Amino acid sequence: MNVEFIKQVIPMFAEAAALTVKIGCAGIVLSAAVGIVCAVVRYWKVPVLRAVVSVYTELSRNTPLLIDLFFLYFALPRMGIKLSSQQCGIIGLTFLGGSYMAETFRSALETVGKVQIESGMCVGLSRTQLVRYIVFPQALSVSIPGLCANCIFLLKETSVFSAVALADLMYVAKDLIGLYYKTQETLLLLVISYFVILLPISLLGYFFERRLRYGEFGA
Repeated sequence: MNVEFIKQVIPMFAEAAALTVKIGCAGIVLSAAVGIVCAVVRYWKVPVLRAVVSVYTELSRNTPLLIDLFFLYFALPRMGIKLSSQQCGIIGLTFLGGSYMAETFRSALETVGKVQIESGMCVGLSRTQLVRYIVFPQALSVSIPGLCANCIFLLKETSVFSAVALADLMYVAKDLIGLYYKTQETLLLLVISYFVILLPISLLGYFFERRLRYGEFGA
């Protein structure tokens, strides 16, 4: 194990990790937004939009992210649409993550009792108000574990971004292995980098789940 080599390349991994987190967070936020819209559409069974959401969900969940990236990066320019590597990464991650977020939110929404919804309708609340004040707050606490799992899944999926020349963690790792043949040292840093990125998400997910469900720890 070459410690000097590890010290030398740590800044490169730190820069790649920052880019990975940046693109990953952008994709997660957009995925959550898409997921909420899709979940509400399916929850309220909006006729036409429900069919569109169903097609999108099946297409997204049954298409590998790598294929989506290839389409965005290599096929779209032939149609006159040019996207940067980062734009391809964010769009691809959003396309994939939106369907998973939608299923997570939909499952959480369905845990809310119909009696509460009927009570809200009896006092004159609109559908928007029902979702905002009754359904969404309760569904949020139920969805926390699934949301955290989706966030971790999407951040791990960023490892395929190197296929479209995006200098993320995997891209840097492959470059260093190819140039210096320091496989053990490079893979060790790669594992540590992902661990440092993903562990806080697991801990925050546990913290917020406890806070939202019980109000405080130990309750």
